[in-house]
Amino acid sequence: MADRVRFLAASLLTGVLLGALSACAPSLGPPPPGRFAPPPPPVLDDGAFHASDFAWSQAPGKNTLSGALSHPPGPVRYTCAGLTVVATPETPWSRRRMMALYRSDQRAALPADDVRSRQNLAPPGDSDPYVKRAKCDATDHFAFPGLADGAWYLVTLAKPAAGQSGPNLAMMRRVVAKGGKVIAFEL
Repeated sequence: MADRVRFLAASLLTGVLLGALSACAPSLGPPPPGRFAPPPPPVLDDGAFHASDFAWSQAPGKNTLSGALSHPPGPVRYTCAGLTVVATPETPWSRRRMMALYRSDQRAALPADDVRSRQNLAPPGDSDPYVKRAKCDATDHFAFPGLADGAWYLVTLAKPAAGQSGPNLAMMRRVVAKGGKVIAFEL
């Protein structure tokens, strides 16, 4: 029994000594201010429109998206001359919208009437304050200078060229702008 009491006393003394030593250990505390940037606000992926998801696209940037209308295979030549091209920032909402309208979130060339017929399937919301617009010139080229880094959906209407007949096409393509570069692509 005496051995047991000595063992318990030694254990208690060891615990007290360890507790006292740990109280003397330095506390590093939080990192100095400005050392680490706060994490960006979370992007909600609930399919709903959130204006905050578009905030990144409003910052001035050094990227230029330089596009040209490509011509789908077939006998009809298409043009976007004089028409508006729209650049919509990619967000969870706009990605879902592209999937509903174009059945793709990467690239599509579909009859415009088919795309319009799916308007009621697209999530509601108004991205108009966040989109950029450019005119397609006589050679079917357009450009969006000063864009922030990120993915953009480029959309335009393509009409049959003079003397050609065929349906109007809704053209869409996802393009990533980054690194302060000119990114050339075909729509």
